[in-house]
Amino acid sequence: MTLAAVETRDLTRRFATLTAVSHLNLRIDEGEVFGLLGPNGSGKTTTIRMLCGLLDPSEGTAVVAGIDVRVAPERIRQHIGYMCQRFGLYEDLTAAENLGFYGGIYGLREAALATRVSEVVALLGLQPRLGQLAGQLSGGWKQRLALGCALLHRPDVLFLDEPTAGVDPAARRDFWHMIHDLAQHGTTVIVTTHYMDEAARCGRIAMMSGGHLIALGTPAEVAAQVVGPGGTLEDAFIILQQRAES
Repeated sequence: MTLAAVETRDLTRRFATLTAVSHLNLRIDEGEVFGLLGPNGSGKTTTIRMLCGLLDPSEGTAVVAGIDVRVAPERIRQHIGYMCQRFGLYEDLTAAENLGFYGGIYGLREAALATRVSEVVALLGLQPRLGQLAGQLSGGWKQRLALGCALLHRPDVLFLDEPTAGVDPAARRDFWHMIHDLAQHGTTVIVTTHYMDEAARCGRIAMMSGGHLIALGTPAEVAAQVVGPGGTLEDAFIILQQRAES
């Protein structure tokens, strides 16, 4: 039986009178590429922040990499990687210096750090840009570097929050090849995106709206649940966006 990398039961988060996430029930298996999809304000980022141990749930439970987020949120951070569009690369440091800095934050030292940086550089093809300032990199190379920094400590679960926003189509395609390679080697990848072609690359997706889980399954299953037979993910997304705006 496949083990669960993430499991939530009635996971809920309120901000005063606003319920950002309401009674969310999910099971994400090890090695799965799982998408969270929904319009702005649907609860995707709040969900990820709770799963990363950055935000306490108001109700319910979540277990990530075998750790309860309410019991030991600081331990979860040792087992996860996090990357988003605004990942905190230091633009006045070179790519190599950024990798060294983040490796140090994750507790890697000397020989272990050098070995792991070399592995990540080889995995992501970063060698040609190691001496270049991060601020001078193109969007695609910044994306690779940010992913490398998130992978240095070999996380069990990798969270990617809108990671390809503003990146050209060729770089997005290459990035998704890397995501699936990571999953094939056992890393669980959870990604939020507004791009329907990217959502279609996920094994399963959860479509959210107004803090609620609307549909869950393969991309085709989710489209059918929201739109009906023959519906597309884009149709489903538009429907939920219209509901959110009305």
